[in-house]
Amino acid sequence: MRKITSTNFENEKFLEYDCPFITTLRFIGKRWKPAVLWKINQGYIRFKLLKQVLPLISDKMLSATIREMETDGIIQKEVFDEVPLRVEYKLTEFGKELLPILKEMNEWGMKTIEKITSHNKV
Repeated sequence: MRKITSTNFENEKFLEYDCPFITTLRFIGKRWKPAVLWKINQGYIRFKLLKQVLPLISDKMLSATIREMETDGIIQKEVFDEVPLRVEYKLTEFGKELLPILKEMNEWGMKTIEKITSHNKV
């Protein structure tokens, strides 16, 4: 956490509200956010399922990422009053607005991976 009187804090605040790219990256720029968002959209709505399809993320990191995405208004947690307790996550309307961006990023990434791997095979 930066001190609110620091120059870096002021720079970040300025960029976040003045630069559309930085604003977008605030919501999807961390390492696991795009993957979690993409997987929730594909129907992996429970913590255990997310962990299974993203096996390299730690429980602590997945929990922190989900919490941050909830705070940002990207996903919504639904708790079912059952035994055992069941919790599911779903995209909010705001979160759904990010899907076309992620789709384009995914397509570009797949093409780039293909280029890199075909280039390395030579």
